[in-house]
Amino acid sequence: MNLHQFRFVQEAARRNLNLTEAAKALHTSQPGVSKAIIELEEELGIEIFARHGKRLKRITEPGQHVLRSIEVIMREVGNLKRIGEQFSAEDTGTLSIATTHTQARYVLPVSVAKLREVYPKVNISLHQGTPAEVARMLIDEVAEIGVATESLADYPDLITLPCYEWQHVVVLPAGHALAKKERLTLEDIAQQPIITYHPSFTGRTKIDHAFAQRKLQPRIALEAIDSDVIKTYVQLGLGIGIVAEMAVRDVPATGADTDLVARPVGLLFGQNVARVAFKRSAYLRDFVFKFAELLSDRLDRNLIAKAMTGHVNDYEL
Repeated sequence: MNLHQFRFVQEAARRNLNLTEAAKALHTSQPGVSKAIIELEEELGIEIFARHGKRLKRITEPGQHVLRSIEVIMREVGNLKRIGEQFSAEDTGTLSIATTHTQARYVLPVSVAKLREVYPKVNISLHQGTPAEVARMLIDEVAEIGVATESLADYPDLITLPCYEWQHVVVLPAGHALAKKERLTLEDIAQQPIITYHPSFTGRTKIDHAFAQRKLQPRIALEAIDSDVIKTYVQLGLGIGIVAEMAVRDVPATGADTDLVARPVGLLFGQNVARVAFKRSAYLRDFVFKFAELLSDRLDRNLIAKAMTGHVNDYEL
C-alpha cells in the first residue's frame, strides 16, 4: 500500500463517491483512481466501497474505519511536510487563510500587512467563502487558519478560539426619516424594507432571532454576502441596511458630507464573536502563530498551542 492509494480513497469520499470528480481533483485518470482503490482493497482483504456495477454506492462499515485511519495518516504526512518547511526555510512559505468577505475586506488587511513586514518572504493565499466553506477548507487542509463569525465552533475537527467582538449597525440614506432618530427600535426597523446578509453570513442568525423573539416579521428586500453590495443598494434607496460595524467605519453618525448615516444596534441584536480556527492536530508554522497574534491581542502562541492540545475551553471572551 502507498500514499497515492490513500489519497485516492480520501478524495473519492470527499467527492461523494464520484470517481470522475476525484480524478479531476487529483489531476489523474478515472481508471487510475479506480484501479488504485481496488488494489488497496485486495491488499487489505476488505471492500472499502460497496459498488453497483462500476459505480461506488456507499462506504462500507470496514471502509469507514479505513477512511478514519487514512485521514490520520494523511494529516500526519501534511504535518511532516510543514515541519520540514519550518526548519529548512523558517521565514519562507505560503500562509493560506480561509475567511468570509467581510473579514477579508475590513479586518484582515492590517494584520496581513504587518505579517509581511515581519515575514517578507512569506506569500499570502486568501480563500473567501461562506462560513461552512471556510470550515471545509480547513478540514481539507486547503487553508491553515480560518476567520469567521458563524458556524466554526460547530465542527469537531476544528479548534476555534474567540478573536474579537463586534455588533451590527443600521445604515440609512442621510435623508431617511429614521436617520433623525437617535435610538432605533426593532419595530422601527421591521417596518422598513431591509437589506442585509444571507442567512449563513455575518451574524444573520442573531438578526432573525431578535425579530422572532418580538414576534415581528421584517421585510427582507434583498440578501447579499458582501457588505459593500448592501451599502450600494441602500444608497440607491432600496431599503435600510443591517451590516457589521467593521464595514461602516467610514460612515459617520450624522449625514454631514456623506449620503449615508450609521446607527449602532448592538443592544437590539446582541454581540457577535469572530473566531479564529485551525484543524485539530495540525502542525502550525511560526508565521501562522504570528498571524493569529496580529489578528487579536487576546491571542498568543502559548494560548493557541494549549488549545491545540485539547484545552480549548480554557479561553473564552
